Amino acid sequence: MANIVLGLGTTHSPMLNLTAQQWKHRAEIDFANQKLHLSNGTRMSYPELLALRGPQYRAEIEPDVMKAKELACQAALDRLADALERAQPDVVVIVGDDQAELFTADSQPAFAIFHGSEIATTTGKYGKGAPDWMLQVGRGYMMEDIYRAPASQAFATSLIQSLITQDVDVAAVSAVTDPTKAGFGHAYGFIIKRLFRQEIPVVPVLLNTYFPPNVPTANRCYEIGRRLRQAIQEYPADLRVAVVASGGLSHFVVEEDFDQHIINAIQNRDEAALRAIAPSALRSGTSETLNWILTAGVVDFMPVRHMEYYPLHRTEAGTGVGAAFCIWEN
Repeated sequence: MANIVLGLGTTHSPMLNLTAQQWKHRAEIDFANQKLHLSNGTRMSYPELLALRGPQYRAEIEPDVMKAKELACQAALDRLADALERAQPDVVVIVGDDQAELFTADSQPAFAIFHGSEIATTTGKYGKGAPDWMLQVGRGYMMEDIYRAPASQAFATSLIQSLITQDVDVAAVSAVTDPTKAGFGHAYGFIIKRLFRQEIPVVPVLLNTYFPPNVPTANRCYEIGRRLRQAIQEYPADLRVAVVASGGLSHFVVEEDFDQHIINAIQNRDEAALRAIAPSALRSGTSETLNWILTAGVVDFMPVRHMEYYPLHRTEAGTGVGAAFCIWEN
């Protein structure tokens, strides 16, 4: 019988692949962003956000403050990698979201599991010809080139079959046919590149957090997590399984109150609070919080042993990412 031995959650922001001095490149993108979402459901441009909030985060973008946060985040990632190494899993289930890397608007499943024998990353905007800082981000995502990594085919197929019998209509993805055109992206490459210290087969879970009209609700994501837990535990072979949430929390506007609400609910195993997060609060990058909610549904029979949170601001209006790092284990 398979045994879930570890749960992890981590932000996968490009900022984690850059030095604090390079965060300015992401800030320049924010200045032109006309669709900055807030958790109250509103959307605005950067000038509108600055008018609303004022330059209240100016002190947070001082070089020494940003450098301290950069170092703290890298130390947090090291702690997650340490935990994964200690757990010695036979397979890692990565719960992430696809952002037009493997799927397109022509065919976008709400929830899918890859059950091939090998994943392949694609390059997208991070490949040849990209600016140096984007190539650096791509290296952290295994996307500046095409990479391949082993996947746990038999285990993934069993998970799909179990979920179907539990009335979860999961899409099944069996191959990456041409990674020069489409393949796995940042949510998966970041985990393998940054947290794995040895080769471990993976099972990618692909949750559509970003693209309406078929984004699952928080309630549904938590429920799928519970049923995925059952599917894992039903597997007859003696496997040690780790489950990792990739992405989140709030971005591209840092909202510390929202992030703390999620963190408190996870730490307190507050299922009702996680299930009740409104769809209007989960737009743009913040939608990746759904990856954490699904993962919590899988692993919250274990306590949270470690949680860290850093609001990574990169502009005076407070754009950036709420960076969270979590370890669940008995």
